[in-house]
Parts: sequence; structure tokens; C-alpha cells
Amino acid sequence: MNPRMPSTQLPAVVVGIETPIGLTVIRDLGSRGVPVIGVGRSDAALGLASRYLRRGVLRAGSAQGLIDQLAALGQELGRACLFAISENDIELLNRHRDRLTNFTIMFADERRMASVLNKDATYAAAARAGVRAPRTEQVTNLAEVEALGATLRFPVVLKWANPHEAMAVLGPFGLGIDKTRYCHSAAELIDYLRPYGRAGVFPLIQEYCAGYGLGQFVLMKDGVAHYTFQHRRVHEWPPEGGFSSLCESVGAREHAALMEKSIALLRELEWEGVAMVEYRYDPATNEAALMEVNGRFWGSLPLAYHAGASFPYLLYRLFGLGEAIVPAAYRAGVRCRYMLPETKRLLRILFAQHKIPDRKLRFARGAELAGYLFDFVRPGSRYYVFDTRDPGPFFSDLKQMAKKALGPVLPQRRPAPAQIEQDARKGH
Repeated sequence: MNPRMPSTQLPAVVVGIETPIGLTVIRDLGSRGVPVIGVGRSDAALGLASRYLRRGVLRAGSAQGLIDQLAALGQELGRACLFAISENDIELLNRHRDRLTNFTIMFADERRMASVLNKDATYAAAARAGVRAPRTEQVTNLAEVEALGATLRFPVVLKWANPHEAMAVLGPFGLGIDKTRYCHSAAELIDYLRPYGRAGVFPLIQEYCAGYGLGQFVLMKDGVAHYTFQHRRVHEWPPEGGFSSLCESVGAREHAALMEKSIALLRELEWEGVAMVEYRYDPATNEAALMEVNGRFWGSLPLAYHAGASFPYLLYRLFGLGEAIVPAAYRAGVRCRYMLPETKRLLRILFAQHKIPDRKLRFARGAELAGYLFDFVRPGSRYYVFDTRDPGPFFSDLKQMAKKALGPVLPQRRPAPAQIEQDARKGH
């Protein structure tokens, strides 16, 4: 028997296969012989085109319908592992764990998720673990904003302690949220926050941290870090900071002391499962400041997969099968590109740098264009969606983009029924 294959072929159900994250979970499990059932919102879901998917299911149209659908699937399978990709789905499924008893749940429970979704709680745990966080202020009214403006170093970055709770409160007032917002003066800060005074809730005000994004990824069980991986964000979308559009794996020997602090933070949170501890790292000062803890599979999971860090499969073996795992070394220096946001980033730099709110950032247009083109032939380049071993999702994605582009001139077709099951491509 291949030692990398599990001793029991326990099925895995993956909810949320529309994104490269869900697609990577399918690829990582399916390529190792795990029978994977994917649940997608439409027949355009990326994961439905993967050769590593054993069976595809179109998701029910309501939250209750999804729970009923999964409960029935659990009865049919007898026993299986349940993966969920998005925070919204994890929140929903956590509320209905009593209906999902045939599944081994492969994501953190409600209490642990709350501890990382709430940045106040995360930063408090970081302080106890000795992890540096940027100066962060939470105001409750505009008078506090005005008083604080005299003591802040600008620019500052605004972000929400708990975006899901904030949206629920702000919705009735017709207010939305920005994931991050830069303010470069006290006057700009007050002008931006003034509308939120009507609702009485405000985002966190955080000091600006120079440097680049550094992500440290850990698989935790019973207070032990069973596997670790790290990467740096080479490019982000939007350019001033967001999610990775180009990232690179970093060797395990680098930032070793910081990794120990990340593990200590996750122990402080009593974390179980996978998590990403995200920092802003300044190479000029060798200082790292905590941004957040992401308590689920992260956006750059395709990089880990291409570098040989098989988090979904290791999670499956450790929690699903209860098997010990022997960590295998991953490859440093692997680059992975998310082509749509990477292209949007290039266009912003070439033609609209004035729209980048972080005024400290300046890009050389010629160098950025040359780097974008060179990465197509760089030996270590990989992609979030395209994979020569599993090309179906890439061509499916191209087809969907063509449909969107030509949508206004194409005849409309009636949608398929929401409850259809679709046999996925096979071939391991």
C-alpha cells in the first residue's frame, strides 16, 4: 500500500467549491484517492470541472435547504468528513451541528471562530502570548474621534472588529463597510467616520505598518502544531493591501522565532484545526505586527498545495481518520499567481496609480509590466486555477468569463433546477 494513502477511504464533502480555495481542497484530497463530493452554488462552480471530484451536487437555494441537503447526504454516506470554505458557511453549519452528526466536522467550532472573527479578542490573546499588534483604538462616538486625532500618527488604517456583526447593524441605516480604509489626516478620518455616528458603531482605527504581508499557517491539534508553512505576499489586490494576487513560499528556517509566537497565540486561543496568522513584516526593521488570524482555509491555499504543503489532506488524516502524520518538507521559492486580480493590479499601476489610497506606495510601471510577463516563464510559477494535471477548471473559468463578456448579446437560457445532482469528471 502507498504510505501516503489513507488506510480508510472515508468520503469528504466540501461545501463551497466556487473559489480556488474549494478547488484546491478537492485537488489535494482527490489526488490522494479520497472520494470527494463537492457542493456548489451553480453548474459554473470551479470545482465541478475538476477531474478529482467524485461527485458534484448543486446547492439548495436556502440555508435550511442546505442543512436538509447535507443531513440527507450524511445519512446516505453513513460517515464522512465535512469541509466548509467560507466564514458564512462555517457560521451556518456550526449552528446546525446537531443535524450533521454523521459528519466529522473539519472546521473550528463556534466559540473558536468567534475568537478570531472578533479582532478585539484576537489582539487580547496576542498580548497574552507576547505577539506584537499595531496600536489599535476603538471609538464609540465622534467626540472620541476628534480627541484621538491629535495623538495618532497618520496614515491610519480602518478595519472592522467583526465585519459580520457590523453589517447587520449598519444595514438598516443604509451604510456599508470597507474591508480596509486609509485616512491620511485627522480631518479625513472625521469626515469618513461621520456617517457611522448615526448607527453608533465605528471601525477600529489602527496604526499604519510598513512592509509586506507575511502569512504563517499552522495545523493545530491538542495544543500541538502538527504542520507549519509560511509565505510572503509579493503582490496584493488592491495594491495597498488586501489579498494575495502573487505569493511565494518561504522556507521553514526563516522567521522561526515568529512562528513560535504564532503557535503560542493559537494555543492561547485553544485553536483546533487549520489557521493562518497574518503579519505585516518590515524587512528594514525586522519587525512583524499582527494583522489578524484567519480561522479557515486561506485564499492562498493553492500556493501551499503547489509547494507540497498538503493542509486539506493532513487535516483529513489527523482529524478525520485519527492518524498520526509525519510532516514532509515543502518547497521554498514557489510562486503562485491569481491571474484575474493580478491583472487588475497591473492595470491599476499602469493606468490609475492615483487611485491607490496608500500614498507611500510608488510603482515603476515598466518594471511591473516586465515582472508580470516574466512570471509566465519563471520555472517556479504556479497558478491558483490553472494546473496541467487538472485543466478542466481553467477552461470552465474561461468559458464563464466569455459568457459574462458576451452576455448582453447572447440569448438567455432558462436556469437548471436547483436540486439537480451532476456527475463530475472522474479520473485519478
